[in-house]
Amino acid sequence: MTQSKNDSKTSSKLDQSSDIHFISSEQRLKHQQWLMEVTQLPTAAGKETRVINWIDQWLNQRSYLSKHKDQHGNFEIRIKDAPISDHPIYFTAHLDHPAFVIEEVDTETELIMSFRGGVMGDYFPNAKVKIHNSNDSYVMGTIHEELKTTNNEGVEESIKPFKRYRCSLDSSAEVSKGTIATWDLPDARIENDEFGGIIHTNACDDLAAVAAALSAIDELALLRQSTQESAKSIGDIRVLFTRAEEVGFIGAIGASRDGFMPKGARIIALENSRAFTDSPIHGGPIVRVGDRISIFSPELTGAVAKVAERIAGGPAAPTASQKMSDMPKWKWQRKLMAGGACEASVYCAYGYCSTCVCLPLGNYHNMAKLAEAQAGTHEKDFGGPPRVGCEYVGLDDYAGMIDLLIGCGIDLPSSPGFVERIEKLWDSTRFVLE
Repeated sequence: MTQSKNDSKTSSKLDQSSDIHFISSEQRLKHQQWLMEVTQLPTAAGKETRVINWIDQWLNQRSYLSKHKDQHGNFEIRIKDAPISDHPIYFTAHLDHPAFVIEEVDTETELIMSFRGGVMGDYFPNAKVKIHNSNDSYVMGTIHEELKTTNNEGVEESIKPFKRYRCSLDSSAEVSKGTIATWDLPDARIENDEFGGIIHTNACDDLAAVAAALSAIDELALLRQSTQESAKSIGDIRVLFTRAEEVGFIGAIGASRDGFMPKGARIIALENSRAFTDSPIHGGPIVRVGDRISIFSPELTGAVAKVAERIAGGPAAPTASQKMSDMPKWKWQRKLMAGGACEASVYCAYGYCSTCVCLPLGNYHNMAKLAEAQAGTHEKDFGGPPRVGCEYVGLDDYAGMIDLLIGCGIDLPSSPGFVERIEKLWDSTRFVLE
């Protein structure tokens, strides 16, 4: 959120009068650096090791945080000196992104790879990929035809559970089964604009949320250690990182089935969702009320929205009696994201109180010019087949997500307070009925 020039070089602090957390420009740059680093790491469903190793190195520098794993490789991060509660607040994000995994090595230059995630088939033919070796080097390859199977009726079908593709390497190399391959994308970059910039990078979904969750819990843990009396109210805040979301929320299902999170937990799932005209990049973090599967827990959605209103000083969109010029500078959005699904629906299905906050995302799942590809006009409009590109999010939206999570960690209402609001309205205005 906006801070004064005099505060630009000071450490993060809590405004005693408003419980609004101000983050120094130095800390903002650190959060941005973590975003840049983690979103470039190769990862795939079930193959999240590089991201986990990065987080472990990050945790090694923070003795005030602890890590706890479940049997599926999901893990949570806690603030060590915070009291353990039956009703913790969770920020959750998944560690994977759509990518290839080598299933067979036919020759030194021919591979069979499965694709773990959801990407339109038009983007695969002749696409260039990077096969990542364990020593962080890579070899280039080209995707060829999809391999299919024949069903009992003699009809060709995609191989399940993951589609498989033949890939030829540009040069002979020693690669192993289980190795990750990703699209051939340029290095991450920040493109400055009037709203503070956009990051173009390999995998915002969901690694930008991973970086935001780490930034938020780091700020909350440091605030809790401070001498500010109001900061001591920061309680049992945890971050949960899950695996294999891109192939059906598998990590989140495992954690929910096993009761890894206490049943009284309030879970805020973090996502990156395809931006649309009514949910644009630079419009602020989005409080999601639901997805194409379910409507999330109304009381928690309302509570998160109330925190957003507290930070912004106003609603997500102008009411009928407001002008656009009346709207606060700190932006946020409240939307139903009808096109996709997220882990919040899984948590709700298992009886948890859950909602979602997401970043509006460009080039969803690396599918550049997706609208034209879906419409079948890409060849006509751009003179060739669809091609992948870097995902991108607004740096102001990313900072806003961190602000919102910190606000929830400081004071997340136990209920939206709507009953109290309408009772107050009744007491002040019921005279019109007399």
